[in-house]
Amino acid sequence: MASTEDKAASKENTSSWKDSIYNPRTGELLGRTASSWALILLFYLVFYCFLAGMFALTMWVMLLTLDDYVPRYRDRIPNPGLAIRPNSLDISFNKSDPHKYAQYVKNLESFLQRYNDTEQEGNEDCISGQYTLQEDEEGVSKKACHFRRALLSFCSGLSDTNFGYHEGNPCVLLKMNRIIGLKPHGDPYVNCTVKKDNLIQMHYFPKEGRFDKKYFPYYGKKAHENYVQPLVAVKLMLTKEDYNKELTVECKVEGSDLRNNDERDKFLGRVTFRIKVVE
Repeated sequence: MASTEDKAASKENTSSWKDSIYNPRTGELLGRTASSWALILLFYLVFYCFLAGMFALTMWVMLLTLDDYVPRYRDRIPNPGLAIRPNSLDISFNKSDPHKYAQYVKNLESFLQRYNDTEQEGNEDCISGQYTLQEDEEGVSKKACHFRRALLSFCSGLSDTNFGYHEGNPCVLLKMNRIIGLKPHGDPYVNCTVKKDNLIQMHYFPKEGRFDKKYFPYYGKKAHENYVQPLVAVKLMLTKEDYNKELTVECKVEGSDLRNNDERDKFLGRVTFRIKVVE
């Protein structure tokens, strides 16, 4: 049996452990009195309120320096990239099976909805070959130029709702990324080449695959709400010899001062995609 001294020591240890959490004799909780805890909580409340106030003040000052219409810094993207629709860099389908190319047709049709005449009723007919320069007045909405879907001819989806995919002569749409204030010099147009020995005939719409200057400059999403980007459609006239082969096509913006040969950015002024048509 445990001695009286062992029982007393055990009782003392238990009491000491309980007192470290709450001491009923001094009223301390975790070694601090109520007034001590109150002072600590008050300090941290004031401290974090001060930090929140400093953060809010900093954000407010920073927002005062921003423009709702034009980004403050635009020097990192002086040249536009070239994007492709359907939204895929690897196009592969069986021209005899509508289910195989349905996703591409659907993507093109969805993308071209903004180019319907009903969606551009407020847009204007601008002078071809000239920049559409407008007064830089804050709060005034800029006029947008018509880009009629019919300009894309056989790749418009109007006369051929399958965009040539059922024939094995598919269409792809190309557009330049929007850059505020961009005014390309020269006469920019799209030129596509196939990386193979035999040449492939291609049809460009609008004529000669040109980006008309009248769609430049772009004034920003807020100021230029109804703006639509000019498009170039490329119809690949593939033959039976080209079927069942993976072809690599590179398209570039030529005829202007826009860069298209930067090895660090493969999409700057150009785009490369693969296409394979199966019979």
